[in-house]
Amino acid sequence: MQANLYAIAAIALWASLAALGVALRHVPPFLLTGITLMVGSMLAWPMVARQPQLWRIAPSSLVLGVFTLFGFHFLLFIALRLAPAVEVNLVNYLWPLFIVILSPLYLPHIRLRAVHVIAALIGFAGAAIAILGSRRAETQSVSLGWGAALGYGLALCSGLIWANYSLQTVRRTALGQGIPTAAIGLFGLLSGLLSLLCHVALEPPVPLSLTDWTQLAVLGLGPLGGAFYLWDAALKRGDARHIGLLSFLTPLLSTLTLLAVRAQMPSTSVILAAIMIVGAAVLGTRSAK
Repeated sequence: MQANLYAIAAIALWASLAALGVALRHVPPFLLTGITLMVGSMLAWPMVARQPQLWRIAPSSLVLGVFTLFGFHFLLFIALRLAPAVEVNLVNYLWPLFIVILSPLYLPHIRLRAVHVIAALIGFAGAAIAILGSRRAETQSVSLGWGAALGYGLALCSGLIWANYSLQTVRRTALGQGIPTAAIGLFGLLSGLLSLLCHVALEPPVPLSLTDWTQLAVLGLGPLGGAFYLWDAALKRGDARHIGLLSFLTPLLSTLTLLAVRAQMPSTSVILAAIMIVGAAVLGTRSAK
């Protein structure tokens, strides 16, 4: 139960990402990611000040963490430049499905039953309805050119990177080789620096107002900071299959947050998505009892 609460808290923070992203849409993505990841890393600084050894981790763990935080965002941003945003986000949100289905490959003690696969597919279908149904006005015909196909492929790889990191966290913890939660601050710091280098190389410079800096700080302390620490705590304490199913709530809550900001009522498709996702989470969780 505690693990699920940590996961839901992380998901709730990620749900605010879209609304904050809309407010900061004029900020180039690599600049936004670089600043916010570095802000998020500051959450670990008090712990590291008391225990510096928390950042003395194995090189393989460092590579895994930096590759995940930087690689996930890098591939996703490139994908968004090559293919329509709605379809790219939908492909990227396969990562909860990957967490559920790939669990036995990383965790031999976990068995994947048919009910877990069915629940994961229902959850993904609900996420697809939430994403597509809430953005009908923005959705264009699906592009099938080579550039778009590459974009979809990069979005898929981005999702796999996050699923791999999540399952590696569970696996290493089970083997007694867990990475300290405070190390996420080091991952964020180095990934943020790499993102800023990409900004300098690939994006035009832009001036930032005081409001921009305030919103970037909120984004860094929440969806691109605190959420990562909560996610780590959830994975180290819970069942990867159940946490993966709960993750389908992310696009749904993100959609509801945007609707609330715009003072709009949820559509029938969003309500249907909510029923499917919550039902899938309940089905998958109860199947273990």
